[in-house]
Amino acid sequence: MADAAFVTHRGGCHCRRVRFEVEAPAALLVQECNCSLCRMSGFHHLIVPAARFRLLSGDADLSEYTFNTGVAKHRFCRVCGVKSFYIPRSNPDGVDVNARCLDDGTVESLTIEPFDGQNWESNAASLAQLTLKEGPWARSVRPRAASYKSERAINPAACGSVGSRWSAAARR
Repeated sequence: MADAAFVTHRGGCHCRRVRFEVEAPAALLVQECNCSLCRMSGFHHLIVPAARFRLLSGDADLSEYTFNTGVAKHRFCRVCGVKSFYIPRSNPDGVDVNARCLDDGTVESLTIEPFDGQNWESNAASLAQLTLKEGPWARSVRPRAASYKSERAINPAACGSVGSRWSAAARR
């Protein structure tokens, strides 16, 4: 898919010391992992190739947490504690952005698919294509049927106070 299909999303942590840009489709497909860390933090995974991510500010304000194999580099703001992105174990050549940390205005839609992180070793290979230059992005923007058990499409306007985060275009 051509780069013209991408938009530049901006985001960061709660105190705004950590700021980044990420190039991704306006219609996002993200994973919701059920591992202990992701379940506790509510992270919605938008995994992108490293070349499509730019840290704009806050490098000095980042702290890092690792556990288990130490491959994943969980980076969070040392001031407000928010983990807006990290280097994932599944794709150490990429960056995993928390879609919940994206600014208003560029996300047209958000489709959430479950990922079984409780059985990570058996399922991690399904994430490998997400940092390839071609392929996963076409998957990110194709229309998908929504069902509660397999995936769910989020209409930002239907999210009450959370809906206020989204652009007017996304509310149509």
